[in-house]
Amino acid sequence: MKKQIILFLTLSLTISCSDFGDLNQDPKAATSVPPETLYANATRNLVDLMTESSVNTNIFRFMAQSWTSTTYTDEPNYDLKVRDQPGDHWDTSYRDILRDLDESRKVINASENGGIDPAVIQNQLASISILEVFTYHVLVDVFGDVPFTQALDINNVNPMYDDDAAIYSAISTQLNEAINSIDVNAGSFGASDYLYGGDMAGFKKFANSLKLRMAVRIARVDAGTAATMASEAIASGVFESNADNANFQYLDGSPNANPVWTDLVESGRQDFIPSDIVVNIMVGLDDPRIPIFFRPNLGEGVYKGGAYGENAPYATHTNLGDIFHEPDTEGILMDYPEVSFLLAEAEELGLADPAGTPEENYNAAVTASLEYWGAEGAAAYLAQPNVAYATASGSWQETVAVQKWIHLFNRGFEAWTTYRLYGAPDLKTTPFSNEQSPRRYTYPNDEPSVNGPGYTAGASAMGGDEKTSRVFWDVP
Repeated sequence: MKKQIILFLTLSLTISCSDFGDLNQDPKAATSVPPETLYANATRNLVDLMTESSVNTNIFRFMAQSWTSTTYTDEPNYDLKVRDQPGDHWDTSYRDILRDLDESRKVINASENGGIDPAVIQNQLASISILEVFTYHVLVDVFGDVPFTQALDINNVNPMYDDDAAIYSAISTQLNEAINSIDVNAGSFGASDYLYGGDMAGFKKFANSLKLRMAVRIARVDAGTAATMASEAIASGVFESNADNANFQYLDGSPNANPVWTDLVESGRQDFIPSDIVVNIMVGLDDPRIPIFFRPNLGEGVYKGGAYGENAPYATHTNLGDIFHEPDTEGILMDYPEVSFLLAEAEELGLADPAGTPEENYNAAVTASLEYWGAEGAAAYLAQPNVAYATASGSWQETVAVQKWIHLFNRGFEAWTTYRLYGAPDLKTTPFSNEQSPRRYTYPNDEPSVNGPGYTAGASAMGGDEKTSRVFWDVP
């Protein structure tokens, strides 16, 4: 009898435990993610990636030699292996930006639209495409050949690396299609569009400005295509003032503060200072942005940048300005001063005939830069013989590059790219590694093991996975 009771209880428990009903379902866990959330997350991750100053992620300010480090000199001497900054940039770009954008598109295309205006849907898809183009263009500019056509296929663990020039061609077509599909009278992602709040007229200007940037990039290797792109972008409408800037407004504290504030203030560390290169250039020009970029912590009118790539104690060198210590300082993907410089470059390169001469667009760029940074005295500054377009020493390339590089003090990727394009300003050979500024990031540390075939082919096509290898538009 006892055995029968035990058997009965065992069977009862087995039967009762065989169906857990809803017990294994988390009612608080999302089973699907709205496209707006995916798009917003991708936007935030993109801006963070380009704004970041952590030596684990973004050392472009070092590659431009605008900033230097006070204590740890490996990164200013271009050690890319120990912390694997290329790997972090690569993973963030593919996993946290491109993947979310692609999934947002898939959700939109798979939905029944729920009565949403088709023009709104079209604008949403255009917005996704434009941020994809931005991300891929940065990936190419950073690495050269990268996965593209097979990049987001989760069933392909060994995506091939596409040719960098071919990627530029493909994303240029994608950008054109996005621009042409925009309806400026309809909305898009609304408040989930952290750049323009759903204002597609602003977003269209951003897309055209990006197209102009890409045109100037490729001018020396494909002047015909560059000329078409630049002329079309200008005719369709690029940024016209700082009100058009593609900016992301950070908030007043963690976790939504500017990443630079996180590194300079919240971390409690004193790792970064302006380099002697930027301080000496700006002091030599009596630049009105000096008290904004730099703190007068050594005394009124006294500025001493850290010797680039060497130990430079924080207390005995000029510190970064107050604006970089504010949590809500905005992040920028593109702005009007950059576009004005690009207009001057495009005309000098023979790509287009924008309104105004190269000198007028250069003056507009410098004036808008001072306006953006909150500095005064643009007219007097531009009247200086060593700043004025007609009299500054060197070629037009050097004149534009120096002022553009100064403006991009806190946007290391574009400052570094300006140097790669024009060889100005004159940067240092690193003191310990004895290297010039890299021409590219090397591939992530784990790529040879996780994607051997792709890595091998990509490295070979680049002439070796070296910091000295050049992306397709970076011709000597």
